Amino acid sequence: MEVFERNGDMFNLLSEGVSEGIVVVNEKQQIVAVNSATNEIFGYDEDELIGKSLNTLIPIKYHHAHGGHFKGFMKQGKKRKMAEGRELYGLRKTGEEFSIEAGLNPFNIHGATYIMALIMDVSARKAIEKDLNLRSKALSSAINGITITDVQQKDNPVIYINAAFEKLTGYPKEDIINRNLRFLQGKDVDQEGVKQLHNAVKEGKSCEVEIRNYKKDGTLWWNKTSITPIKDSNGNVTHFVGIQNDVTDRIEAEKERNHWNKIFEESLNEIYIIDTKTLKFIRANQGAQKNLGYSLEELKQFTPLDIKPEYDKDSFNELISPLQLEREEKITFETVHLRKDGSTYPVEVHLQRSFIGRQKVLISIILDITDRKDYTEKLERTVAERTQQLRQALEKEKELNELKTRFLSLVSHEFKTPLSSILTSTTLLSKYTESEQQQKRNKHITTIRNKVKQLDAILNDFLSIERLETGKVKYNLEQFALSKVVNQVIYDANLLLKSGQKINYPEDIDDVIITFDEKIFELILSNLIHNAIKYSPENTTIDIEVLKNNDSLQLMIKDQGIGIPETEQKFIFNRYFRANNALLNQGTGIGLNIVKQHLENLEGNISFTSQENCGSTFIVEIPTNIEEPKDR
Repeated sequence: MEVFERNGDMFNLLSEGVSEGIVVVNEKQQIVAVNSATNEIFGYDEDELIGKSLNTLIPIKYHHAHGGHFKGFMKQGKKRKMAEGRELYGLRKTGEEFSIEAGLNPFNIHGATYIMALIMDVSARKAIEKDLNLRSKALSSAINGITITDVQQKDNPVIYINAAFEKLTGYPKEDIINRNLRFLQGKDVDQEGVKQLHNAVKEGKSCEVEIRNYKKDGTLWWNKTSITPIKDSNGNVTHFVGIQNDVTDRIEAEKERNHWNKIFEESLNEIYIIDTKTLKFIRANQGAQKNLGYSLEELKQFTPLDIKPEYDKDSFNELISPLQLEREEKITFETVHLRKDGSTYPVEVHLQRSFIGRQKVLISIILDITDRKDYTEKLERTVAERTQQLRQALEKEKELNELKTRFLSLVSHEFKTPLSSILTSTTLLSKYTESEQQQKRNKHITTIRNKVKQLDAILNDFLSIERLETGKVKYNLEQFALSKVVNQVIYDANLLLKSGQKINYPEDIDDVIITFDEKIFELILSNLIHNAIKYSPENTTIDIEVLKNNDSLQLMIKDQGIGIPETEQKFIFNRYFRANNALLNQGTGIGLNIVKQHLENLEGNISFTSQENCGSTFIVEIPTNIEEPKDR
């Protein structure tokens, strides 16, 4: 200490010129000198620390360890940083611990060894670092994608992304940093939201948009992104912080909801949503308003009883009681509707239970069956006329060959079952004369209608063969959309589906245009799909696939039905042939023969693959550049 007293002026002169604290101790760790910065850092008065132990400035919990470190330092005698690799803390006079950094430097004066410690108070910096580290961890662990871009660099590149953004896009960090985020749009850059983002960056403003982005694997996702500018002290924008959210599920749900709303509103059929408690209409589509002549506001004051004159409150409640009591999911019945102008028309009602949120409702889909009623009457007359014509033709034929003999046998067999059903239902109808027996009458009327349709289909097949044989078929080649015919055929076929059966619609055919005879193409497709339905069990799937090549179009109909025995596959296109495992199903055995003849006349082809009990696949191939065929 005497040395420093003799050289005090020199020490003060040197130590007061620095902002860091300087503490000098002897080999016994006694403080022999400090500068004013040290007193200020630790909160002591001038000369208050002189002569005290260095432990005065060190928290008690570190005293023991410090003693060992001090001895080690004295042995080495080399300049170094104190507590290197560890946190270092000082102790103020008030008892407050705070973060410090210290450098140690040994030196000798007149044979005595001293250590000078250069001390810096880094508590403020450590607090800032802790805060920044906390914020960095928060950004990294956020579930939203977060980016930071630098507008001061060319093309506003990304300088930071969090882990959520990598997961969101499928791109690793190295594929994103230093790039403009426009690459996430791929070629889909002509988006209004993208333009808004560009303008916001250009003007240094905040912006929030929903845009289409594409992951690294090409998957489309909807990005709800918001950007916020960061400004420097002069008010200049230096960076943009972006927050990204994947809202694909919400966007797709909205699209689907809008799609079904559009179908609901634009359907030509009447569709109603009915409150189960009051039975008042909650909604009615345009088809309902147009057919009845009422506005939506008028219909909202109505119940089904106001448009169904055949029912009163008691009879209607009895009708829908299976739905109200939740014994049935759906009921179907026929009645008449009363228009605003007082006219009526026959309808088929499909009524089922449903929910809107938690509200119980009834969904009613109404089919106007005026044409069906008229058609049934005309069909019955047509069947009678054609049956008479067929009988006359058969009477004139004296010498039938083996093929025609088989034809007569087949006609007899195929007509017997439906005609027997018609006769039985007709007989039973006469017994149900009471008004409350209407449901039983409806059942037999439906049976007669279905059997008449079956007879009409058989007759049409026979007439097609006659026209093919006599050369009366005239083909009309025209361009038409493939989807138009496919939609119509599948729509009609859905009415024939067995329980649990489903038809899978072909993909990517909306833009396919073909040149062919449209009616013949519909006949071919209907025949194959109806066969698939007929010869497949319940709860199976029928797949329709379309493949367009340069010079032809292939149509494949796959079923999971009974299949064709291998030994009988070579006869499948023969007229009147029916495989042994199909004899229990109704059929004439001429449909595939007609299909094959039409296709050959129009330069097409039909083939198949089949395995018994595993299903069949029929492949129709038609040319895309077909020449006008001669009449056949």
